[in-house]
Amino acid sequence: MDFFSNLLHLVLLCISFSLIFLIYKQKSTRAKFPPGKKGWPVIGETLEFGMAGKRGTPEMFINNRMSKYSQDLFKTSLFGENMAVFCGASGNKFLFSNENKHVISWLPPFLLKVTLPESLENISPEDSIKIRKAVVEFLMPETLQYFIPIMDSMAKKHLETDWSPYKQVKVLPLSMKYTFALACRLFMSITDPNHVTTFADPFALIVDGLTSVPINIPGTNFNRAIKAGKVIHQELLEVIQQRKKDLLSENNATVARDFITHTLLALDENGRSVMNDLLISSNIVGLLLAGHDTTSSAITFVLKYLADFPHVYNEVLKEQMEIARSKGPNDLLNWDDIKKMKYSWNVAREAMRLIPPSSGTFREAITDFTYAGFTIPKGWKAYWTPHSTHKNPKYFPNPEKFDPSRFESNGPAPYTFVPFGGGPRICPGREYARLEILVFMHNVVTRFKWEKAILDEKITCKLSPIPVDGLPIYLKPHNHIY
Repeated sequence: MDFFSNLLHLVLLCISFSLIFLIYKQKSTRAKFPPGKKGWPVIGETLEFGMAGKRGTPEMFINNRMSKYSQDLFKTSLFGENMAVFCGASGNKFLFSNENKHVISWLPPFLLKVTLPESLENISPEDSIKIRKAVVEFLMPETLQYFIPIMDSMAKKHLETDWSPYKQVKVLPLSMKYTFALACRLFMSITDPNHVTTFADPFALIVDGLTSVPINIPGTNFNRAIKAGKVIHQELLEVIQQRKKDLLSENNATVARDFITHTLLALDENGRSVMNDLLISSNIVGLLLAGHDTTSSAITFVLKYLADFPHVYNEVLKEQMEIARSKGPNDLLNWDDIKKMKYSWNVAREAMRLIPPSSGTFREAITDFTYAGFTIPKGWKAYWTPHSTHKNPKYFPNPEKFDPSRFESNGPAPYTFVPFGGGPRICPGREYARLEILVFMHNVVTRFKWEKAILDEKITCKLSPIPVDGLPIYLKPHNHIY
């Protein structure tokens, strides 16, 4: 009797598994996945994506597949993941509007390996929320207004030291030096050049590692990047510990007003610190990584286009000279001055339209959902990119033309100009980048005119697009003194 009972259970189990398999197979058959191809096993189309960046930007990779498969959505495989690439204004709107409903933010594991301490690689959603909240609060316009005079004084000193003594300079490395020094000042109150170098050198290794093949064996760029990340975190932890001591001292009223202090003083509803030292350190690394290369890239290409179009340069100079003449000899820029730089900001936005500082970011599907008639399964990754709209003639007529007037009046249609993303995950540093770019534009155009040393310099892409030779320019100082 036991034999027949066990046999019956076995038969029922087999039938159950068979039904589950048939239901799953039927469901998979009904699912209509986005058009496209996944490329090679494991590596997918990651190499093609990377090579498109080396030849300029991933724009070629995106446009090729949009024309071949769909203007709305196509599939690929990047970094070992099934990837749905959302295109056009509708695709941007869908991803930006469905955060935490259909998708959540996602980063490739190799990036986390380099930038986060090992104990934080599996960071909790609660800690992620704390991190973003701290960044958003610190980078609000109300807070950043305080830093405008600091940005101005540092820009003046940078141009006086690293530009004025020379007839020819390379814009990219100098803009990177300036933006990194400024970030060290505003985030950590580090002003000593030698101390800045202790962060800048390993940070350069991190950038090289993130744009290399992620193989973690001794001697590879990726391995050096992981080691450099550990060095930076150790340095940051020492700075944080010293700041804690400063806050406990009797003279804590004079403690620096920066991101470290902001996060150390932030308390939850129970009066406890919202972040531990490792989270603060990781936050700063994220700020440096997200803001340094992108802003340096934007500044570099703004100067490139100002050299290409003298009439645009003259309009920017006119606007900035009116501001300069309204100030006393020792007055620094302030919030009211920034609000007057409307044409200059249109120029910067047009530069970012043509050469976006960021090629996009990733999401992860947290449920099965349908978009444009195609099924995106739970666990798939999603990617949005400005390259599907910024040069699309549907949104920007004569898209290759440099035309700052596109941003006058109401400007471009929603979800078409997206250098900073959009929705709840919009780049929290967008206002910081705007101020940094405009302050630098003010100082450089009121001091110099310039010509490109290489007329048709090629563009490649690391974390952000860059001119391959660093944009060398010939400087022509103005004779006026304001």
